[in-house]
Amino acid sequence: QVQLVESGGGLVQAGGSLRLSCAVSGRTFSSYAMGWFRQAPGKEREFVAVISASGGVTDYTGSVKGRFTISRDNAKNLVLLQMNSLEPEDTAVYYCAADKELGTVRFMRNINYWGEGTLVTVSS
Repeated sequence: QVQLVESGGGLVQAGGSLRLSCAVSGRTFSSYAMGWFRQAPGKEREFVAVISASGGVTDYTGSVKGRFTISRDNAKNLVLLQMNSLEPEDTAVYYCAADKELGTVRFMRNINYWGEGTLVTVSS
């Protein structure tokens, strides 16, 4: 069983930065692709970023490319999302997710494990 706990959300002004963390339980963390997703009020959950099990492959949704960076520390069972130049449109609950298959995470295909989410609010 894998459990994911997000942290690091909060209120920030436009142009500011936040770093989200996802702590993952389980001894097989290094075999999971990890992703970040977000859901704004009244909208569907959407893909933000994904990183492969080894950390060698990453991908981002277009609106965050150049502003957000996903990384992982397999020794500490952590996945990070560094968010810079935040915009009011980035306001959402951010979720961490894990699955054995990179494509499953990238395209949100029945992902096995989800965290509870952390709220990010960007004020204008």
